[in-house]
Amino acid sequence: MNETRTTGAIDEVLQQFEGYRRELCAYAYRMLGSSFEAEDAVQETFTRAWKSYASFEGRASLRSWLYKITTNVCLDMLDGPQRRARPMDLNGPSSPGSPLPPPQPDYVWIEPIPNGLAFGADPAEHATAKDSLRLAFVAAVQHLPATQRAILIMREVLRFSANETADMLTMSPASVNSALQRARATMSKVQPSVGDDYDESDEKQRQLVDGFVAAFEAYDMDALTTLLKNDVALSMPPFDLWISGPSHVADFMLSPGPSACRGSRLVPLAGANALPAFGQYKPGERPGILEPWAVVILELDADGIGGLNFFLDTDRLFPLFGLPPELHG
Repeated sequence: MNETRTTGAIDEVLQQFEGYRRELCAYAYRMLGSSFEAEDAVQETFTRAWKSYASFEGRASLRSWLYKITTNVCLDMLDGPQRRARPMDLNGPSSPGSPLPPPQPDYVWIEPIPNGLAFGADPAEHATAKDSLRLAFVAAVQHLPATQRAILIMREVLRFSANETADMLTMSPASVNSALQRARATMSKVQPSVGDDYDESDEKQRQLVDGFVAAFEAYDMDALTTLLKNDVALSMPPFDLWISGPSHVADFMLSPGPSACRGSRLVPLAGANALPAFGQYKPGERPGILEPWAVVILELDADGIGGLNFFLDTDRLFPLFGLPPELHG
């Protein structure tokens, strides 16, 4: 970087970078499946971009140049066989009385991302990006080799042209199109054919969410099961078990371990993965104090709730979502 560059010019460059932070974070999250790694990737992108900005010279748009750097950062981070997953990607459903298996490391799991890290203030941007941030889509993308993953997201989510994508990946357009076809074929096999279709403006769906909160806080399993779809799945990362079906969910929630959630309170969040989300606090050992238990994300459509996702890594997730360390009451 030219040492004579003024502080004002430096600030201007950094402000230009910042204007792309959220969309780059959303891109890195789709690639990596972790909001923490996505934030790290964007920070590394800005570091690399700053160091090489003098050689940029505007030969491409700043946006596509930053995406190229972000892609390289993500590909470096994905240099290994491990892919993140959801519990239902790893094994079949458990019976409600199954003992909890040992927890798995955080790098095993698809992690949630707060809407505020991924979306700007433009509602149109939110509407076009939300489907590709859903948990099911992000989990399906992890089945792709890293370069195919980048190509699919660039072409079908971000709508870069084949030529732009080829330039960012130092490939030929023909190679990009061939890899895209392979990626589409894999996605057709691993992505659920019917997923959640949450629309926050839909009154019926808002009533479903309100009904879930009321039933869960009352720990009324009869009321709760009326809101669930027949193929509902309950999962609790970092444990690799999951429960399928309304009656099994109710039995699991009333079993000795999970029943400690009776008396919980759900604190609404601004959303996660473009889905309704809550911070769950449950009674602890100290009288009158509710302790962090989970970030809860609902998957639903107009027909009911199809996914109950309890992410239990509160030490990392509650600060990420701006949740307090305890509640009184």
